[in-house]
Amino acid sequence: MVNIKDKVVVITGGSSGMGRTTAALLAERGAKVVVGARRKGQLKELVTAITSTGGSAIYQVTDVTIRSDVERLVKCAVESYGKVDVIINNAGVMPISPLDDLRVEDWEKMIDVNIKGVLYGIAAALPVFRKQGTGHFINIASTAGHKTVPSQSVYSATKYAVRALSEGLRQEAGDKLRVTIISPGMTLTSGAESITNPTAKDRLKELQKIAMPPEAIARAIAFAIEQPADIDVNEMIVRPTAQA
Repeated sequence: MVNIKDKVVVITGGSSGMGRTTAALLAERGAKVVVGARRKGQLKELVTAITSTGGSAIYQVTDVTIRSDVERLVKCAVESYGKVDVIINNAGVMPISPLDDLRVEDWEKMIDVNIKGVLYGIAAALPVFRKQGTGHFINIASTAGHKTVPSQSVYSATKYAVRALSEGLRQEAGDKLRVTIISPGMTLTSGAESITNPTAKDRLKELQKIAMPPEAIARAIAFAIEQPADIDVNEMIVRPTAQA
């Protein structure tokens, strides 16, 4: 926790699920969190909950598919706290379906949020980190980025991309910047709400019976952040024990 206290942490997709839980945990451990998401009401509620217990948090309404929104989120952190220590590119969607459904709009949404959103986060934070001479990228991938199954091919492709981008970034980052990939397994989130294929939605709801709470991922993120500056936790896979 010593290496978390007073760090400025930017989190995309911070209004719910893993992002919200991570913001709360890091704030509890002394970080100054800057959360971004599309839903202003939920962001405001989260920030109020954190600050009412003595934590430090601000929010910026952010759509990660819009590059200028992500730039504003990082700028908000710099203007408010003078620096950014960590950016957690967490925003993601998973409207999975068989390819035969030809749900091209869902494919495009996954590409825009899961890949472009991460790239926009990198583009916004990298110049800040270079100027500071320090910084930590944490990119949220998935176990679907290690192994795909029917109905998940496009979602898996986006998460394989996150892993490839992150590894490339790590190799280019040099000895001052850290890059971490977190690949969650089945986690209790609101992901099923975006699925438009009834069979795929039912299948995911069934799998959520063994899902782990988002706190498991928040703790993994905290572990990566709290390491000394010369230690880079490059990749973690976190699954519920019951997941095959």
